[in-house]
Amino acid sequence: MASVLGTSSTAILASRSLVSPSSKPTIPSISINPGQSNGRNFYGGFGVQGRKGRPQFHVAVTNVATDINSVEKAQKLDVEESQRPVYPFAAIVGQDEMKLCLLLNVIDPKIGGVMIMGDRGTGKSTAVRSLVDLLPEIRVVFGDPYNSDPEDPESMGVEVREKVTKGEELTIMMTKINMVDLPLGATEDRVCGTIDIEKALTEGVKAFEPGLLAKANRGILYVDEVNLLDDHLVDVLLDSAASGWNTVEREGISISHPARFILIGSGNPEEGELRPQLLDRFGMHAQVGTVRDAELRVKIVEERARFDKNPKEFRDSYKAEQEKLQQQIASARSSLSSVQIDHDLKVKISKVCAELNVDGLRGDIVTNRAAKALAALKGRDKVTAEDIATVIPNCLRHRLRKDPLESIDSGLLVIEKFYEVFS
Repeated sequence: MASVLGTSSTAILASRSLVSPSSKPTIPSISINPGQSNGRNFYGGFGVQGRKGRPQFHVAVTNVATDINSVEKAQKLDVEESQRPVYPFAAIVGQDEMKLCLLLNVIDPKIGGVMIMGDRGTGKSTAVRSLVDLLPEIRVVFGDPYNSDPEDPESMGVEVREKVTKGEELTIMMTKINMVDLPLGATEDRVCGTIDIEKALTEGVKAFEPGLLAKANRGILYVDEVNLLDDHLVDVLLDSAASGWNTVEREGISISHPARFILIGSGNPEEGELRPQLLDRFGMHAQVGTVRDAELRVKIVEERARFDKNPKEFRDSYKAEQEKLQQQIASARSSLSSVQIDHDLKVKISKVCAELNVDGLRGDIVTNRAAKALAALKGRDKVTAEDIATVIPNCLRHRLRKDPLESIDSGLLVIEKFYEVFS
């Protein structure tokens, strides 16, 4: 398995081969070499614990997979045929650093999202939106607007939690992880949610109409041109990203609902810098550059022309690779909890962060999580120094204090410090 390195660190690190254990499935390689890329090879019931002295709630969960799933499958087929075709993730040529960051966040949503900065026309939005086909399915409470997790009380909406306390049955269904686009011109009411005017007029009652943050719970919230987002919306995102909950105070209505999402943003640095508070909320940072190799540029143009000419035929040609990548992600998600990282490696990660004067501890936490996710992606149950070398530039690059007189890329500073500490 070739090592996966960020663009900024390819000048220093060379790829080395890794052999996956025989008990694990073979993982397709992801190679990054300057000037070339092979983009296509990238690859019951439950109980709720009460507090001391309080009774525990035992909830019977009904799984209606047979009835609901058959209807769902028919609806999904209709939706897929009617939706605008999405460019396949496996067909994206190059940009391996960006693709790796996106995949690691799908494997472990607690990494905290990814900020993609780079030149215009480099496939940032295309790559993010192509994730839709690869997103796994999750268990949700049927009919709940917040995609409540039936097994995690902390991720339940108020109504679902009330049902749990009353001992009512919860109907469970499987659904794909949501990807929600946050337009730059969105109003605060549309993002946070507001009073349901229709119910107010027809029934004379105050009711809450959930917004985009509710829809994005346990999913992905994507903001294109995030550095152009209005300050008042940035404040809303900061609040929700910090607490994992969205609180709405509107016309006599006070309501809180879970809003835990993977925050993905993209932008062009020439159009303005991102506020430091929001930048720090992104777990990883990927830099995207324009491809300079003429042969690679021709390949990208030809692939895009094929997609525009016949999207269905183009998507079908990558169907096998897409399914292989889906299986790889599903396998990595299921084995993530068993991945271990040695205490010695944890100490060295924190030493790198300390010597780079990284504020706070988010850098340490995210680097540990990302390294584990990469090990799971490679089919291993133990993190190596090479895994850390691969992800640490993306985890710390945007957390360094900027020196206006410094010309060297911050990712290179991180990798130089890494070798100084790990050697």
